[in-house]
Amino acid sequence: MLVLRLLNVVAPAYFLCISLVTFVLQIFVFIPSMFRDPSTTPLFSPALLHGALFLFLSANALGNYVLVIQNSPEDLGKDFNLGKGAEVADWLDGSRSPGSALPGTHFCRLCSRVTQRHDHHCFFTGNCIGSRNMRNFIMFCLYTSLACLDSLVAGMAYISATLSMSFADPLAFLTLLPHSISQFFSGALLSSEMFVILMLYLWLGIGLACAGFCCHQLLLILRGQMRYQVRKGILVRARPWRDNLQEVFGKKWLLGLLIPVQNVESSYHRQKEK
Repeated sequence: MLVLRLLNVVAPAYFLCISLVTFVLQIFVFIPSMFRDPSTTPLFSPALLHGALFLFLSANALGNYVLVIQNSPEDLGKDFNLGKGAEVADWLDGSRSPGSALPGTHFCRLCSRVTQRHDHHCFFTGNCIGSRNMRNFIMFCLYTSLACLDSLVAGMAYISATLSMSFADPLAFLTLLPHSISQFFSGALLSSEMFVILMLYLWLGIGLACAGFCCHQLLLILRGQMRYQVRKGILVRARPWRDNLQEVFGKKWLLGLLIPVQNVESSYHRQKEK
């Protein structure tokens, strides 16, 4: 448990550090290098278009990241008086009153709260993912993957121009790292160039991981399941996939694709207000 709590603190700091390094490389290295092409007009230069695209992706990724942290799932333990560990354990075993047995609820030991429609605990945000922040979490994964892949393309263009190499051959990217390591220790490659090459592989890994996680999460939503329910083998009532999507993304789903907006309230919270 101590290791998990430490990871819950280190992982968000690691993500913010990677985001800061990516922003600095894009703004002060990659985009200025694109202005050196005299064949393009200043208004529609690749530098301006790429800079606007990167800022749009970064703003959405960071905005949804903040909303995931702010919109924590409801602590149902407060409503059911589950303040003590023994009471929480009894409730999880099903010995509590039937009215407290809401579907998809789980007690997270890291957050010390009972959340409805609990999916998983995200270490990179240091928060549980549930009914209130699921849409923001998916948008965060989507725009993080797009920002990483955008940085990957810009970094490859920068390395191609700096080292006078071509990535037309698909094997060129796979053999870039071992060749760069040998050139770096032989003194033929600068430390700044080696750092950019290492970031290329880091962006590729993070981008593919976030894209795969986002696709898997969307598949679970279409089926009306949460990750915790799948892991525990909990059966869910079959519903139309459109209703499952609307419950997570709401009716204004298109607005959430363009700008970071707060997630829809959970069904439990709406029922409680009624």
